[in-house]
Amino acid sequence: MAHSLFISDLHLCVEQTQSTKEFLQFIQQTAPKAETLYILGDLFEYWAGDDDINNPLHCQIADALHGLSSNGTDIHIMHGNRDLLIGQKFAQACGAKLLNDPVLINLYHTPTLLTHGDILCTDDIDYQNMRKKIHDPVFQQHFLSQPLAQRKEHIAQLRERSKNAQKHKSEEIMDTNLEAVMDLLRSHHYPRLIHGHTHRPKRHLHTVDGHECERWVLGDWQTAGNFLRCDEAGCSWQTITF
Repeated sequence: MAHSLFISDLHLCVEQTQSTKEFLQFIQQTAPKAETLYILGDLFEYWAGDDDINNPLHCQIADALHGLSSNGTDIHIMHGNRDLLIGQKFAQACGAKLLNDPVLINLYHTPTLLTHGDILCTDDIDYQNMRKKIHDPVFQQHFLSQPLAQRKEHIAQLRERSKNAQKHKSEEIMDTNLEAVMDLLRSHHYPRLIHGHTHRPKRHLHTVDGHECERWVLGDWQTAGNFLRCDEAGCSWQTITF
């Protein structure tokens, strides 16, 4: 049956060798059977700019995705909060298209809204203020004008500060806000919703203005590879075993 696959929050980096190995096997063995692969953010732990595409890991991932695309699977990549600076150069190297966030698609005759998910974590005020700053095109242009090594050093500092800040935040603050979820569903006429970011895989059902809306939260790949498979009959979880 024709189907599409959804993944997010792989956080690939040189330190995560197992996740990289599982992802490459997924691209070679599982993804070629799908019509479309949607990567909904944070494919990488960080992305300092497309001028870092010659990094060996980045080349390896781009080559694998390009091979998948060449064999007929459409690839769509959405920015996450960690790889916000992925640009057209990397997308072209992968044979992929970049997605807006959020974006509404017709998924086998079911309206489906896709987002990375961080826009829904509205209780985390500090994070939302930072998100607004780094999404500013002027800020991004200024950041990308700096030498690559300087950008990487700055990102490392931001990551360390983020880890320290999370230690003092409750799990509830870093999770999605129900009102934000309902407002997003309402503004797009009550579709199905698929997102990542929170690393809390689960199927939720929300009743919004009398409409029942399904929400699927994608899992991360820190302990095991996983994906969401959707076809005309609906969606289901799959865990990657090789």
